[in-house]
This record gives sequence, structure tokens and C-alpha cells, in this order.
Amino acid sequence: MPPHPRWRASKEMQDRARQLRREMTPAEKKLWARLRYNQVDGFQFRRQHAVGRFILDFFCAKAKLAIEVDGDTHAAQTEYDEERTAWLNAQKQYRVIRFANRDVLRNLDVVVEKIREELKK
Repeated sequence: MPPHPRWRASKEMQDRARQLRREMTPAEKKLWARLRYNQVDGFQFRRQHAVGRFILDFFCAKAKLAIEVDGDTHAAQTEYDEERTAWLNAQKQYRVIRFANRDVLRNLDVVVEKIREELKK
């Protein structure tokens, strides 16, 4: 059965995700260097993955885990983040974990360990 139309990303969202992959932040680049090539316990991740009307920074389909890396200005987007997380939980049964840019840049090993813990759930 094909995915429900509202779950499938539009061409515009797919194009935007492609653009975001080319314009990753320093924190996203650093985390991607650790997530790519199945380096974290053999799990495969995608970056800037479009789902419905949202784009996830990183996504592991096998674990249904979305990882978001939030910048300093991200506090203003709290309501949007809550709406997106609720939709991902309700419609897709995805879990969402968030990290601040500064945590990824300063404590990457701790961030990766927290991701490992989530992957075990």
C-alpha cells in the first residue's frame, strides 16, 4: 500500500531537503560525520529527510528515530517544534530527540552516547 498522501513529502519539500543537505550547519556537519556510514551501532541514518510537511535533520527508519539539532535562535520555534513532534508521534510513531548546536560542537561523544541509548529502546 502506498504511503498516505499527507505523509509523503511534496516535490517542493524534497527540493528544500536537498538544498538543506548542501547547506548544513557546522553542528549538523559534525554530527553527520559520526552518523553516516552506519557508524553508530550499525544503524543507517538519513540527513535532512522530508516527511510530510516537515524536514528532519537526521532520521533512522529502522529505529523510527528523528534527531533535531537546534540553533541558538531556535527557542522562538517552540510551538512549531511541539506541533511537529506531536504529528510525528501520532501519525508515524516516530520518537524525536533534540540537541543544541553547542552540545554537538562541544560534547559530541555525549550526544552520540545519548543517541545510542535511544536506538536501544
